[in-house]
Amino acid sequence: MSTESIYKVTNPATGVVEKTYPIATEQDIEQAVQQAHSAYKDWKTTSIEQRSQLLHRIADKYEEKIDELAAIVTREMGKPIAQSKGELSFVAEIFRYYADTAPSLLEPDTIDVDSGKARVEKHPIGALFGIMPWNYPHYQVARFAAPNFMAGNTLVLKHAPQCPETAEAIEKLFLEAGLPQGVYNNIFATNDQAADIIRDSRIQGVSLTGSEKAGQVVAQIASSALKKVVLELGGSDPFIVLEDADLDSAVEHAIDGRFDNAGQACNAAKRLIILDSIYDRFVDKFTNAVKQISLGDPMQKNTRMGPLSSISAAENLQKQLSSAVDAGATVLVEGGYDAEKPGAWFKPAVLTDVTSDMEIYQQELFGPVAVIYKVASVEDAIALANDVPFGLGASIHTSSEDLAERLSNELEVGMVTINASSGSEANTPFGGVKRSGFGRELGRLGITEFLNFKLVRDKS
Repeated sequence: MSTESIYKVTNPATGVVEKTYPIATEQDIEQAVQQAHSAYKDWKTTSIEQRSQLLHRIADKYEEKIDELAAIVTREMGKPIAQSKGELSFVAEIFRYYADTAPSLLEPDTIDVDSGKARVEKHPIGALFGIMPWNYPHYQVARFAAPNFMAGNTLVLKHAPQCPETAEAIEKLFLEAGLPQGVYNNIFATNDQAADIIRDSRIQGVSLTGSEKAGQVVAQIASSALKKVVLELGGSDPFIVLEDADLDSAVEHAIDGRFDNAGQACNAAKRLIILDSIYDRFVDKFTNAVKQISLGDPMQKNTRMGPLSSISAAENLQKQLSSAVDAGATVLVEGGYDAEKPGAWFKPAVLTDVTSDMEIYQQELFGPVAVIYKVASVEDAIALANDVPFGLGASIHTSSEDLAERLSNELEVGMVTINASSGSEANTPFGGVKRSGFGRELGRLGITEFLNFKLVRDKS
């Protein structure tokens, strides 16, 4: 095995490696797992009021440290500083949401029975293992950590190798807020070490946010060990615009939905499906808006889009873009990776005439490349939207409540947004179907994934 560490802060704006972190030793892994296992014994008996107070202190810390933490995120993965701060503000909301609502969400449910009494109690299950991505490095951790802290579970967490400084900062923040030692354990583990952690009998469940390929591997290992898994994987979300939509509003939401965070979101608007009667007008407005997006220093507060997260990400996206063009796709806005410039700079691109025999038709484009499709009818829009292996989210744009309801019912996705771009809120569940994974995070469902729903029946 290579001794070179994969955990590096590589500034995607410059391509310069600014800091390297050592890979965890076997002793580090054993200590983290054992600490989580041991801490669970006391943490599960901590009162719900104490846990709630702690989550509010964590939210306070996030608000106090927002400038410091945002600068780290931007330096590690290129997100414009204003968007980094927005992510951190949302993280504080998530911790406050669970601090305030978990006490009632965890109350026992009473069941009517023929004789005696019955209730379903909600208990934690133990130490959990989380594997998190780089694109929203605080938000992804928060939606795993906040509900499980309140539930009484303890955590071992492997963050993405691209954001080790953020990973370190999160653990430090939790400890400063008063989280007991061992309840949260950050590790800089390799994939092989992560597989061993999943198999460890002290770990009771696994949560992964990542690629479809990573989900397959994690699910296979976890299933062999009979472990509960939550998987939030890729997406190729349709953004459907019907002929009665507010076109200017739809274009604005399409720009945000496709290009926020440089398009690096699982639930980004990746396929724009437009009714033929408004197609030309939409394309004209959309492409003109795309051409106005300029790349800039992500540390500047007014920057709309920075670099991609890494040079490898830019290279991979360029291969997908070039493959589509070589196969006959039409370029409406010419963009792509500037390999001559230091860093991972990728100009927004727009394609049309993508057909089902092209590789990218079934692929996720994780970056600022929009694909526009023209359809002749609502039925064709639904069929095209469902004709991919993914099923995360969808956006529908129409002034008709009946059409919105029809499409919401027929789209094979876990989340539908009407007349806005897809997003998430602390109190709404997040997750998909098909090859986008299974399980839910956030909202009341987010706290149920790693609970023991214990039936207590009293027949006396």
